[in-house]
Order: sequence, then structure tokens, then C-alpha cells
Amino acid sequence: MTVALATLVQEADRYLDAARIADYCPNGLQVEGRSQVARIISGVTASQALLDAAVEARADVVLVHHGYFWKNEDARVVGMKQRRLKTLLVNEISLLAYHLPLDVHPEVGNNVRLGALLGLRTEGPLDPANPHSVGLVGSLESPLAPSEFMQRIHQVLGREPLLVEGCGPIKRVAWCTGGAQGYIDQAVAAGVDAYITGEISEPTAHIARENGLSFFAAGHHATERYGVRALGEYLAGRFGIEHQFIDCPNPA
Repeated sequence: MTVALATLVQEADRYLDAARIADYCPNGLQVEGRSQVARIISGVTASQALLDAAVEARADVVLVHHGYFWKNEDARVVGMKQRRLKTLLVNEISLLAYHLPLDVHPEVGNNVRLGALLGLRTEGPLDPANPHSVGLVGSLESPLAPSEFMQRIHQVLGREPLLVEGCGPIKRVAWCTGGAQGYIDQAVAAGVDAYITGEISEPTAHIARENGLSFFAAGHHATERYGVRALGEYLAGRFGIEHQFIDCPNPA
């Protein structure tokens, strides 16, 4: 089975409502390859390692969360960028990338998927005033000690998170995948017991400690593996084509 590249892109754009979400990069088709698609390879980032794996797998499309052409990025096609684009163009592989649309989607979004995996019941957005709020707020079925919740995160993600322990057990949780440590103030305002994201900055530990909030830095890559995989599965099921998720480990 194959599907026209244009049809695949149109459906992905529609499903994620990509045109309505302002972002730091172009969402959708970033590099055009073959006109017909039989096999999708998905991964978190369009690194050279993922592109090489896609070539070996004879993929027609590489689907990622972190693509190219970011705001304020050097526009020259040299060095690493030249090698990546050459790999795609020489092998006629398309690059399809969705950043914020994949973070916020209510079914295949990174945040919805992470919450479900951690046993969190979603209650609403982290920033109720923002219609495209990226983070979420939810609750555990039963309270857990910070160390117990850290162990759950470790088991689910296969990576031990960094924990800044707060005061008391954890029941209500805010979370935002990736590099969203800057949203910790919104988590404090939401009155939650814990905040989960991918990364930590120097001020984050102080904010967490001084507000009695447990903070978990669970890995940018580790927290964002699940949305793009779910999107690839959706598109494969929709059009009867092949899909494979390839995890290229990243310690960040």
C-alpha cells in the first residue's frame, strides 16, 4: 500500500490543526522527497543518526518532533545542515516535522501521552488563559511520596529523573514535556504538589524549594518520545502503510 505524499501531509496538518498554532519553526513538510509513501520512520529529532537509520530502512518519510529551520537559525546550508539535507535529498526522503502542534494535541500530544503513561488524570491546561497552553495539570489516583513518584517516572521512561524534593506527598501534578522548566512559576500558581518537565535550570531548584514543590527533570528527549510515535501509528493506520519508531538515545 502507498499513499500520495501530498495526501499524507494534508491529513497530518489537519489532524494536528497545525496552521492555527504559532511556532518557532515551520510545521509540516520541511523537505520534499518521493511523491508516494509506503513507509514512515518516526523519531524525536531529525539527527543524522535517525536519517541514516531511515535510509537503511528504505523509508519514504521521516516524521519528527524536532525538525529544522528554527527561528534565528543560521540559514546557510553548510556543515552538519548540509550533510543532513544531502542525506534526505539524495535518497528522496521527505522530512515531516511538528513541534508545538504535537505538544498540545489532545490525543497524540506529548503531554497527553506522558500523563497517561504516568497514571495522571488530566484536569485541564497549565495556563487556562492560553487556548494553546502546552502544559497540563492533573492528579494521581492516590498520593505518592516524592521518592515513590520518582521511581514510577524511572520505570516508565527508563531513565532516573533528577528530583528536587518538596514538602509532603504528591497528589496534584503539573507537567510539560521538553525544555519547559521556565513554566515552573505557572505550576506554583496552579497550587500543585509537583511539576515534571524535561530539563532544569539553575533558578529552578530554588523556586521549587522555596515553594515546597517537588520538581522532576525527566529528560527532554525521554519525555517527548511518545507523541511522534503515536502520530506515526495514527497515519500508518489511516492509510494502511508501514511505520517504525526509532529511538536514538539522547542523555539530555
